[in-house]
Amino acid sequence: MIDVHAHYGWDYVFDEDFTLEEQQAKHAEFGIGATILQPASCHDLERVSAQHDAIAAATRIFPGKFYGMANPNPHLRDDIYEAELRRCVEELGFVGVKVHTFAHAVHPGGRDGTKVFELARQLGIPVMVHTGAGIPFANPSNLIEVAERFPEVPIVMAHCGMMIMAGETILALRKCKNLYADITWTAGFQIKHWADEVGADRFMFGTDHADNCGTELAKIRTCGLNEEQQAQILHGTAERIYGIRA
Repeated sequence: MIDVHAHYGWDYVFDEDFTLEEQQAKHAEFGIGATILQPASCHDLERVSAQHDAIAAATRIFPGKFYGMANPNPHLRDDIYEAELRRCVEELGFVGVKVHTFAHAVHPGGRDGTKVFELARQLGIPVMVHTGAGIPFANPSNLIEVAERFPEVPIVMAHCGMMIMAGETILALRKCKNLYADITWTAGFQIKHWADEVGADRFMFGTDHADNCGTELAKIRTCGLNEEQQAQILHGTAERIYGIRA
């Protein structure tokens, strides 16, 4: 099983402390094979760079168990943002980048959001985008135009619109084949209906918070998905999109 959405570090927006110890405990209790770690919310370069370095250290200490996803603030000056993202991917080996529409107050199709997708295309990495809480920037429908402008870039809708905007998730998935979603904070009945319609290979397992792991696994195992669909969501899609193995 691959967890594509987890945090490591202090969150300066939501006042949460995400630790490596809780990630290790999650692996041990639930049999998680690998986790993609991203920073918690940081606005400035110094703090996010420190969290990127801590994630990189975890990937070295526990190879194959942890991978990195960058999350610098897109509102950083262009050259600073690009340098940090390139450092994460080219030097630290990170496998993706995050746009947190809510925490960083950024529209994915706006001026600063667009540069993330342009760099992701150059670097050959997927972009995860927070959707749900934080409307209107966090609306899944915002990603339709972006996905059409960057068809080469796999775009992962974190949280599938987080229930409140879930109706837009399936509209976006139907329209754009390079859109995917992680199923954190998403109802089981929605996962089942959507997987049947557009394919389970468009969805990925994630936790967001380590103590949410049991709940997220229970949804996948009890919402009526067959074994092949469950395997796609639990690891198959992540292996294909992020190029990693559990």
